[in-house]
Amino acid sequence: SKLAALFEHPLYNIPVPEVTEKDKLFIVNPMEKFSLRSSGSDEWVSSSKAETLLPTGKTAYDTYPTWLKFHISINRYELYPRRDPLLPMLLRDLATQRIISSVQKSGGTQLKLIMTFPNYGQALFKPMKQTRDQETPIDFFYFSDFERHNAEIAAFHLDRILDFRRIPPVSGRLVNITKEIWDITTDKKLAKTFFISPAGNVCFYGECSYYCSTEHALCGKPDRLEGSMAALLPDKTLAKRRSWRSPWRRSYHKSKKAEWELNPNYCAQVRETPPYNSGHRLLDLIDMTILDFLMGNMDRHHYETFEKFGNDTFLLHLDNGRGFGTHSRDEPSILAPLQQCCSIKKSTYLRLQLLATQPYRLSDVLREALATDPLAPVLAEPHLQALDRRLGKVLVVVGHCLA
Repeated sequence: SKLAALFEHPLYNIPVPEVTEKDKLFIVNPMEKFSLRSSGSDEWVSSSKAETLLPTGKTAYDTYPTWLKFHISINRYELYPRRDPLLPMLLRDLATQRIISSVQKSGGTQLKLIMTFPNYGQALFKPMKQTRDQETPIDFFYFSDFERHNAEIAAFHLDRILDFRRIPPVSGRLVNITKEIWDITTDKKLAKTFFISPAGNVCFYGECSYYCSTEHALCGKPDRLEGSMAALLPDKTLAKRRSWRSPWRRSYHKSKKAEWELNPNYCAQVRETPPYNSGHRLLDLIDMTILDFLMGNMDRHHYETFEKFGNDTFLLHLDNGRGFGTHSRDEPSILAPLQQCCSIKKSTYLRLQLLATQPYRLSDVLREALATDPLAPVLAEPHLQALDRRLGKVLVVVGHCLA
């Protein structure tokens, strides 16, 4: 296993700083019963019995459901530990737990559902919109592209292989539209959008600002539909998150360019602007840039951090559905922060060099990681080959900077 060998490598065993009480997202008394009450948010508890104490019986940590252990383990330095024994269990839960509620998630441009499990865990479901081998048409703007369920799955594994561990766990899942969405939804707006197509397939389209119409309906075969199931982060009422506008955000306009596209010295002014003028925030942003370039994701307008940790913490790499849309061409402008700032974490650079060598080749380790997903193969082969090519280009840019 190349993947196992990679994670045994010294570069993947650099210790994180000691985690003190103030570095933990939640401080939990291990002797106390964990009470999960409705916080009034659709992201946390849906219409089921929200006042039930969880878990019953013993109050020890090992009786907590896996999703809760995941939330409790989040700290200032990482979303989950490198050698996390919970990870396989959490991925299995996302793929197999019975779904007792499906409601549409508000906001966003495309249809997403919040699904709830009997143990109060929840997942964000993004349905399949196109096949693995369909590339984004060359005349499409990045902001009008489809979101891809398989990109969410692949992004999680790629982020882990790069040792960032900033994307919540994601698993693929085959969902029965009739039994696991239509029959159990309490969302009246969503319920109105189900129909049977002329081919006899069960379809629905929900309500959203783009691609929510009969023409863009999501249809099963006849009612089986692929999708990605992402573990939800703790509810914002329990763990506030701050949203930051990326300094290298695109203009989201068909003809206007952003300032960074016109000013080659743009990084100089970013370096003088808080929070990029101190700490490792700029370097973390460049990590995210490299992840996005490898995936071909141009749609990174914001990122988030946990408010509790202030400016000294990692960035959350959320919403990666617009990655892996093209394999036949690369988008060099995604690397602008790296090119303009000529800065990269030494640890990131050393890992990228390692992933460019034969024993740990990036495409091989990602292919191996994705082979365990219920929807394997997750990526078409040309996307895996493109990763090696793009990794080479990142190393060339760093080489120019070093020169």
